[in-house]
Amino acid sequence: MRLVGCKPWAGTFVLAAVICWVWLAPARADTLEGALSLAYRNNPSLNAQRAAVRATDENVPQALSGYRPKISVNANGGEQTMSTTSKSPSSIVPGTSVYSTLAGYNSPISAGITATETLFNGFQTANRTRQAESQVLAARANLRNTEQSVLLSAVTAYMNLLRDTAILDLQRRNVEVLQEQLRQTRDRFNVGEVTRTDVAQAESSLAQGRSAVLTAEANYKASVATYRQVIGVEPSRLAPGSPVDRFSPNSLAAAIAAGTGINPSVTLAQYNVDAALLAVKVAEGALYPTLSVTGNFTQNWLSQQSISVMNAYNASVIGTLSVPIYQGGAEYSAIRQAKETLGQRRLDLDTARDQARQTIVQSWGLLDAAKANIEATQAQVQAAEIALNGVREEARVGQRTTLDVLNAQQVLVNARVAVVTAQHDRVVASYTLLAAVGRLSPQVLGLRVPTYDARVHYEQVRDSWLGVRTPDGR
Repeated sequence: MRLVGCKPWAGTFVLAAVICWVWLAPARADTLEGALSLAYRNNPSLNAQRAAVRATDENVPQALSGYRPKISVNANGGEQTMSTTSKSPSSIVPGTSVYSTLAGYNSPISAGITATETLFNGFQTANRTRQAESQVLAARANLRNTEQSVLLSAVTAYMNLLRDTAILDLQRRNVEVLQEQLRQTRDRFNVGEVTRTDVAQAESSLAQGRSAVLTAEANYKASVATYRQVIGVEPSRLAPGSPVDRFSPNSLAAAIAAGTGINPSVTLAQYNVDAALLAVKVAEGALYPTLSVTGNFTQNWLSQQSISVMNAYNASVIGTLSVPIYQGGAEYSAIRQAKETLGQRRLDLDTARDQARQTIVQSWGLLDAAKANIEATQAQVQAAEIALNGVREEARVGQRTTLDVLNAQQVLVNARVAVVTAQHDRVVASYTLLAAVGRLSPQVLGLRVPTYDARVHYEQVRDSWLGVRTPDGR
């Protein structure tokens, strides 16, 4: 693999942090934005969470079913024989009885319909509906949280692979330089300018460099596997990534204010509090009376009780009022339990806000450190380059040993690796801060990918009265 313009050890920050990421390849390359779009569209964890939101949407029509009538149709039929013997006083011979037998065979059939409508149940249906809506909003907040986690994982996987690719190339170039250094040292040993010790030192440095290449290759392969897992495709040539500071607040105070309000973990906890509060009201509804009305119509052809009945029907509308007095105390326990759960959810909200604030402050500090680290490592590279050139010149005139040259060269390699790592940390830290604030989304990043709108499925199923097929036809 060759890098455009990567001279062996002529360097600046651009050489280590940018040039070593630009491959001599066709213009088309994987970009960070493209990788994020693929992860947003294909990541299985994110798609699973979307399915969970769609499943939660169904809680609302289930709760709304309490407003709707329950209708059932029943029918029965069969074959039967009947025999009835009756005793009655004789009208001919006083004091005696007459026995008569009525026997026969018929096929009774009946069909009927029953409809029940709940008129009042202690506001339980209304509270269950609002609770289900809060659960839907909580599921959407959890989806946003998953989206942020997946996008941040995609950024990290992309930048890790970019970093490890650059480090692997640096280590390979270091081995090339060490091989040349060993060749020159052996030539000088053959003419008596250096000792066997110098040759051994050069050989040791070359072995150490080759070991570093093996480690870099292992890290590179691990990053490729992680990239495939998160992004969903095999990586090709990667274009440089850039930070997204422009989307984050300009000050730490503004970031904390925004994050504690719109961070999906905080909004999830808020909706969980709402759902827990409504669960208390649903439990309290068990103490209220219930009122329902039931309509019934049954048509009979022949009768199961008498073979002399040929046709009959029964129609009724019955209202039922039920007032609970004491039901064993379970309803009171359920209310207390729901109140304790509400208290827990409120504490969870406080915890979520504290966690969001801590994450924002930490991310802000890491971003500041990453910015400063880039400047520091740039200066380190420049100084190491000057030092290496000076040590080489001094070694030519016998003022420095081979070990001094090898040490100076290793310092420069480490400095270049530090620049690459600092550039990686700079980009990842900017995305981490954006996620901590709650703004890491396709809309904010401007990704060219259709965004998933959870409201579409919700509107499709909310007022559905019947049907077993999902909106997508399953």
